[in-house]
Amino acid sequence: MKLSLIALIAIVSTSAFAFPEGKFDALARAKGNRNKSAVDSPLFEGIVKLSNCSGALIQLEGQSDDAKAIIMTNGHCIQKPGGYLNPGEVWVNVPKVREIGIYTDAMELKRTSTTKIIYATMTGTDVALYELGLTYAQIRAQFGIDPLSLASTRLNGTERFNIPSGYWDRNWACNAEGFAFSLREGAWTFTDSIRYNQECDTIGGTSGSPIVQDGTRTVIAINNTSNESGERCTLNNPCEVDEAGNVVVISGRSYGQQTYQFYGCMNASFALDLTLSTCELAKP
Repeated sequence: MKLSLIALIAIVSTSAFAFPEGKFDALARAKGNRNKSAVDSPLFEGIVKLSNCSGALIQLEGQSDDAKAIIMTNGHCIQKPGGYLNPGEVWVNVPKVREIGIYTDAMELKRTSTTKIIYATMTGTDVALYELGLTYAQIRAQFGIDPLSLASTRLNGTERFNIPSGYWDRNWACNAEGFAFSLREGAWTFTDSIRYNQECDTIGGTSGSPIVQDGTRTVIAINNTSNESGERCTLNNPCEVDEAGNVVVISGRSYGQQTYQFYGCMNASFALDLTLSTCELAKP
């Protein structure tokens, strides 16, 4: 999985979960700059810089502008003391003050902070939702930033999309190639993962980046990991496992996770309710 960076803070990481390696890895930065294409500034409106990852300011379909705003990133990006969330571990409504930056459509970085983690897990998927102290209306009024919309339907596997990374201030233009029934990486297993086309060479620092449907401001999934060296099912080297248990390793291939499931876990007031019969997210 791949991480991103808002402040010049040293982060130690040993994961393909889109983190940069070691401290702020100079080689990774050089690679990011060398491959950097022209930045489409409006594409970055609502894209988030964290101290270790990317993210996005998202709003659910039908959610009020007076609701507290939500930031989405990977579950492996929440900076749990001592490492990553364990398999089966789920955080719900945990107070958490964290400084973040959100880009305007002119690539100006506006700073604010979270108040809590609404939900976070690395079981079945790799996602975390933070709540901000500001509403969507307040963010629009103070910063001139509109949120991205979170799609309520599953990715169909043929989409062309963008992966804008707040860590690198760079976009990857990619295509969905297919799905992995199960994606295994070290102790973690993700289901119904999205496999990108071979040319989609996301790097450390892109963890938590939204997968945005091309030509829209609709988030259809979240970027989280890649196979770095062709190893089989190890940390930094996820493998695909089909229904029959057959394992396939595709060196260099990157993956994302579905996010539409949140709609089945929100009540009529858009409050998280994991007890709903429609909720398929991992539960504590």
